[in-house]
Amino acid sequence: MRPLFTALAAFVLAALAALPARAGDAATLEILGFSADGGIFAFEQYGVQDGSGFPYAERFYIDVDNDSWLPGTPIRVRLDDELASVEQARQEARDQAQPIVADDELAAHRGFTAGMNPVTEYSADPHRMAVNPRPVFPPIDDPLEFRIEEVTVSPPERCEGLGWDIKGFRLIRIAAVPGGTTELVHEDGMSVPSSRGCPLGYAIGAIQAYFPQGGSPAYAVLVAIRTFGFEGPDHRWMAIVGRL
Repeated sequence: MRPLFTALAAFVLAALAALPARAGDAATLEILGFSADGGIFAFEQYGVQDGSGFPYAERFYIDVDNDSWLPGTPIRVRLDDELASVEQARQEARDQAQPIVADDELAAHRGFTAGMNPVTEYSADPHRMAVNPRPVFPPIDDPLEFRIEEVTVSPPERCEGLGWDIKGFRLIRIAAVPGGTTELVHEDGMSVPSSRGCPLGYAIGAIQAYFPQGGSPAYAVLVAIRTFGFEGPDHRWMAIVGRL
């Protein structure tokens, strides 16, 4: 019986190995940069959509002074063809975006990624990040620290019946020096926008800082959104921006 059992077990393991892996879709983050005066911040996310297998690319252009999307954005491209490539989707999104702010300008004023925690990171605190905003030592700038607090919100109709709490968040900028002021820079209301899907949680993924010549420094906090997906939790990105 043992040889038969061993052969059967080997057959089952081989069959399982041949099945396609099921996993959520974690979008790749690409920080594009700032406009020359620091008034616009842009980033891209791209990948292959779980379930459909379609490549997508999305570009976000944000007004730093009022933390809102520029008119005509975000740019969202999905190629409904499993044979299409992610690079094709990215190129289409790139072409559409050039009249808004040219990639060359963004690349020339990319700023500095002062902190980065990918969604695969286990050891970092997902809800706190503290950085020196630029690589000058000893530092000449005050530390920059943000914390996320997740809050349960009323589930929108699209998210009802999932069996998971739907989450919003507040983002807090921590006072960097004694006597400084802790600032609430973002707070969701009782619900979340439809652009987030059905969010299950959040993490601070990166802090980008930019110091324009003669202008007010700007920052962007990149927030990873863990959301309900077709084959598992998906990860998408959003940015909260402001001035230092």
